Amino acid sequence: MSVADEPVPDAPATDDLLAELRDARDERESIAAEIERHGEDSVQAVADAVGEATRLLDRYADSATGTGDFEAYLEFQSQFAELVEELPEGIPEREGFETANEAVDQRTISESDFQRAREAIADAREIADLLDRREAAEQRVDDAERAVSERLSAIERRLDELAELRRLGDADLSAPTEALTEPIDRYDAAVREEFAAFVDDAPVRELLGFVETMRLYPLIDYQRPPDDLLEYVRNHPAGEEPLPTLLSYADYSGSKLSHYVEDPTAFETTVPVHRTYLDRIDAEPLTIGSPPPAAELRYLASELVSVVARFADAATVALARDLRELARRDDYDRLRDAVVAEEQLTESQREALRNGEIEAEAERLREARERLAGALD
Repeated sequence: MSVADEPVPDAPATDDLLAELRDARDERESIAAEIERHGEDSVQAVADAVGEATRLLDRYADSATGTGDFEAYLEFQSQFAELVEELPEGIPEREGFETANEAVDQRTISESDFQRAREAIADAREIADLLDRREAAEQRVDDAERAVSERLSAIERRLDELAELRRLGDADLSAPTEALTEPIDRYDAAVREEFAAFVDDAPVRELLGFVETMRLYPLIDYQRPPDDLLEYVRNHPAGEEPLPTLLSYADYSGSKLSHYVEDPTAFETTVPVHRTYLDRIDAEPLTIGSPPPAAELRYLASELVSVVARFADAATVALARDLRELARRDDYDRLRDAVVAEEQLTESQREALRNGEIEAEAERLREARERLAGALD
């Protein structure tokens, strides 16, 4: 595991997030209380009425005013009057709708009459807007809670990093780390050499077959060969050539290629397009590198013993087998901590550990975590 120097933002960000969550919840509760005071059904009825009244006012604003269409004028007055008459007696702000109807119940209607009608239902519109405001408030609460959750996750990750820093800070840097690194380095060097020879000498059909079989070994991370490439090398004589030879063919002209492969078209439509994949086949998935945790090394070494035996000599297989024994050492974790500390701890991190900055940051983050989690609960 790598460790980072970068801390998460400090307390002011936590205060801002909590304030936003508190304000969002207060707004939602205030709107919910106002809707409850009127009644959910009543607010919905007002919203429906405002919507229909606004639709009529917008639709007939031009045609029913002044010297406009007389038929539209009658149609508008009839529909608006019907809307108001059918409103429930107890609906909030019913008087506003009646005032609006009076404003447009004239022998001739002017633009100012339409404006007076709109103003008359302004209070009803405020009630109708409660539904949209509630939806927006609920979205605001969701966004605020999501932001708190994301910060909590960032804090948890940083606390894990700090815990790892403290653990590495306690590592015994005088420990004989070569007891781990040297066996791993010997194995890695041997498997790289053996695999390079395997790539140079084995038929590409066999090489890709080997890589394809690695799907059975979950800890060995080879990318599976493309299906068309695998099919080509299995079914064409060119698959009997080693990989370097096959790649050299990809550089040949069409006329020259015809002397080396029986079906140049099949070759050209399969091999060159996967050249990047073929160039990247190497021993890295079979190497160890920095010592992993003991349990991981035990399982990985068990897979490597089986896999390496497919192409390497007995000496390299023995080195892979030694890795399993290495992971069983009683002092493995102590030695590994020292190796990782040597590799990963920067001088600034070492100084932060010595002067107490790491523990102080962890304490601040634990306090912030408690406040944020409490707000979500």
